Amino acid sequence: MSAPSLVGLPADRILKTLRTYRQGPLLTVELNVPEEGNAVTDAMLDDLLTVLDDHDPAVRVLVLAAAGDAFCLGGDRSEFPRHLADDPAGGGIRANGTKALRVCEALTAHPAVTIARVQGRAVGAGVGLALACDLRVGADTATFRLPELALGVPPAWGGLLPRLISEVGVARVRELILTARVFDAQEAHGLSVLQRVVPKEELDDAVMAWAKPVLRRSAAALRVTKAMLNSLTAATRLADTSVFDPELLAAILTQQRAG
Repeated sequence: MSAPSLVGLPADRILKTLRTYRQGPLLTVELNVPEEGNAVTDAMLDDLLTVLDDHDPAVRVLVLAAAGDAFCLGGDRSEFPRHLADDPAGGGIRANGTKALRVCEALTAHPAVTIARVQGRAVGAGVGLALACDLRVGADTATFRLPELALGVPPAWGGLLPRLISEVGVARVRELILTARVFDAQEAHGLSVLQRVVPKEELDDAVMAWAKPVLRRSAAALRVTKAMLNSLTAATRLADTSVFDPELLAAILTQQRAG
């Protein structure tokens, strides 16, 4: 699972869970733990922050992709018992949740245009990572699920809930979360979880169809336009409680452990 460090990063910041590919102004960041369904761990959050905090002004497009059959099977729940064993008060859970929020905010606020390339299953945190991107294309065989409630935890990861409501609408989000059902790529497109659906073998072409015109845009105009879009989107989420996600998750898990 080793991967090269990004150019300009210290030698001790080797990426353990990601691979990166640079083609001029286009940077691809690939979740690279396919044997574990690219589940989001503390190590992956750290790696993502390492990449996303490196704002190379020459990067105009950032593609978030994944190795293997699944895009991302959500958060690695096997880490929760370890966090609680180390700190029964939930400090480790809060730290993990805070990093998750930072990652999703970094994807959204990144000066480059971010594109999620989704194949296979996207579950929980995987949906959250995709939603944090500006543009989202999925294979026609991709599936999505928000299983948090079925797993005994609230949908409190990375600001997922307010993003979903902003993009999809509260009535549809309520149904998806309360039932925790699987929905396919075509329904995801109808809900605006995806903006485009293509056959799996055409995913890379679809990504480049978006990337090529963006790469021709004025860098300054692109940054300002993205900042404007983010600002206007944030204005529709006045009751955004994402800052409480780490506290909510820690409170529920510590209560369950105590019970």
